[in-house]
Amino acid sequence: MADPLLHVHDLLAPAFASVAGREVDPVVRPSDRADAQANGALAVAKELGRNPRDVAGEVAAAAAPALEGIAELEVAGPGFINVRLADPWIAQQLAAVAGDARLGVRPATDPEVVVVDYSAPNVAKEMHVGHLRTTVIGDALARLLEHVGHRVVRENHIGDWGTPFGMLIEHLVDSGAASSTLVDTSDPNAFYQAARAKFDSDDGFKARARDRVVLLQGGDEETLSLWRQLVDASIDYFNAVYRELGIQLTDDDLMGESAYQRLLPEVIERLDALGLLERSDGADVVFPPGFTNRDGGPLPLIVQKGHGGFNYATSDLACVIDRVERVGATLLLYVVGAPQSQHLEMVFAVARMAGWLQPPARAVHVAFGNVLGTDRKMLKTRSGESVKLQSLVTEAVERGIATVAAKNPELDVDERARVGRMIGIGAVKYADLSTDRIKDYVFDWDRMLAFDGNTAPYLQYAHARIRSIFRRAELEPADVRVVVPRLDQPEERALALRLLAFDAAVQETLERYTPHRLCTYLFDLAQAFTAFYEACPILRADGEDLRRSRLALADLTARVLAEGLGLLGIDAPERM
Repeated sequence: MADPLLHVHDLLAPAFASVAGREVDPVVRPSDRADAQANGALAVAKELGRNPRDVAGEVAAAAAPALEGIAELEVAGPGFINVRLADPWIAQQLAAVAGDARLGVRPATDPEVVVVDYSAPNVAKEMHVGHLRTTVIGDALARLLEHVGHRVVRENHIGDWGTPFGMLIEHLVDSGAASSTLVDTSDPNAFYQAARAKFDSDDGFKARARDRVVLLQGGDEETLSLWRQLVDASIDYFNAVYRELGIQLTDDDLMGESAYQRLLPEVIERLDALGLLERSDGADVVFPPGFTNRDGGPLPLIVQKGHGGFNYATSDLACVIDRVERVGATLLLYVVGAPQSQHLEMVFAVARMAGWLQPPARAVHVAFGNVLGTDRKMLKTRSGESVKLQSLVTEAVERGIATVAAKNPELDVDERARVGRMIGIGAVKYADLSTDRIKDYVFDWDRMLAFDGNTAPYLQYAHARIRSIFRRAELEPADVRVVVPRLDQPEERALALRLLAFDAAVQETLERYTPHRLCTYLFDLAQAFTAFYEACPILRADGEDLRRSRLALADLTARVLAEGLGLLGIDAPERM
């Protein structure tokens, strides 16, 4: 079942083509004067040098047979075509959606292999609030892409290589203990800070740390074994955070910087063979067209430092080669903060110059803004430090449990803890996802845990309230899923149209990789249900047929809410 507006578009297109003499976009949009409005006649009339209303009238007449029983058309204004969908047709489409396991969401017509690069914490360092957005947005996009049929390859590009590991490994050796006892999974920073302090104050340790880097990069077995201990301890910590947040990242998704080390020399060799390398200030660089420095001169992408070392650009180019040539991906999504925009665009430009990103393969930077405190400055602790992600998650759960206890004290302790976790974690995720990702947003516990407004608890409560209706009715939801709903009241019709727009919301979210569009849809749906619930008695409906019809509308609403929240990585409790 396609979105109704898309269906109308497809039925109007031949009529527009017959009048225009070529294929024309009918330009079907939502309207406050009808269910939809087609505005394509204005452009056609201008092209033909004719009156727009006359053109719109001819299109409407030509489309009428195809739209019989589906919609009525009316020419309005300077040449708009108002579309009002037929109630029986809407009801039949609702029944079809209710019987569809996908709730009307179309699968991708051309499934792709999509690599989603997200989260990317650093070994032996604390995950902080700065990792929240990449992790939550990346997880939601991966779920959505999989849902429509793409093969998603999650890649967690952790920082597990480089010069800092010399001091970390040497500190591990000096400590004479296994990393599992030294790297506290509740505070990995303590190990890193101790190593850093020793590096800064002890010249002998500093020299040994630098020698250790040489051994690591040279493949020394003992050093690699110690390095692996550090990485494994950190992975245990990452996984604990992911489990708490409900993030679908596993050890199989790890593709750290170390995984690409073998490719780094090849990157330089291939760029050189293509004649793209140039020398600039002693370094090997590539000058992608269109990038300039502050003085207006060409801006280089440095791919090998003057002393022969590699950098992030080299590693990122290796990632492109690996993801396109080995994985076979045609779409690379980088869920990375906005400050990295220029760096990534330059990497993509060089990859295209080298022929590693050729259509259909392409790369997209899914940029995002910052998390701010209520003072509208970067979110920090009272001491001025970055907020630890694990601490934030723990507080979210605690606040969620307290919220549920206040809302429904009759729940037993275990149920309160289970539902409270859903509420707290859902609130954090939704506050992030419901903001246009490119913008900063304010992290405000009171607002995100509120049961009114565009929040996860509001949506979760709408779902739980519907499920409570069925418990009071002593009826299984499946019993009404074959009912063709009646749309006698405006609120019933409005709710029906919102339900049919679920497919469009998912498709629009994926077109621009903007989860806030799906959040907005779910909020609008919950509001439409509230209006329906207040205006149209369900259990006290006048007659059994009407009662079952309204129960069918309620059930489908709950299913769409749960499905939509699930695609965002948020649970929908049955009771609250």
